[in-house]
Amino acid sequence: QVQLVESGGVLVQPGGSLRLSCAVSGSIFSIAVMCWYRQVPGKQRELVAGISVWQTSYADHVKGRFTISRDNAKNTVYLQMNSLKPEDTADYYCNGKWGSTEYWGQGTQVTVSS
Repeated sequence: QVQLVESGGVLVQPGGSLRLSCAVSGSIFSIAVMCWYRQVPGKQRELVAGISVWQTSYADHVKGRFTISRDNAKNTVYLQMNSLKPEDTADYYCNGKWGSTEYWGQGTQVTVSS
């Protein structure tokens, strides 16, 4: 059974930094396309960043501030978030895709507020 477990969500001040982690078990992590999404209550879940074996991609509103990375030895994907803004406040979800099959984590809450 594939499991994705996020961690790292906390309350942080505007301009601050935070790193989210997503630990994956139950499948071959190195071949998965891993993504981070976020969702605000009442709005659709949106893609923040993705990483495949060869490349990364980012939503326009986080380019230059967020960095997605992976450690295949630890079966973990990270989202480094810098220069955080109040509008980055959301529940952040880890998503893993193996071909046509995908799995989600339970989410971790990030609050950016002074």
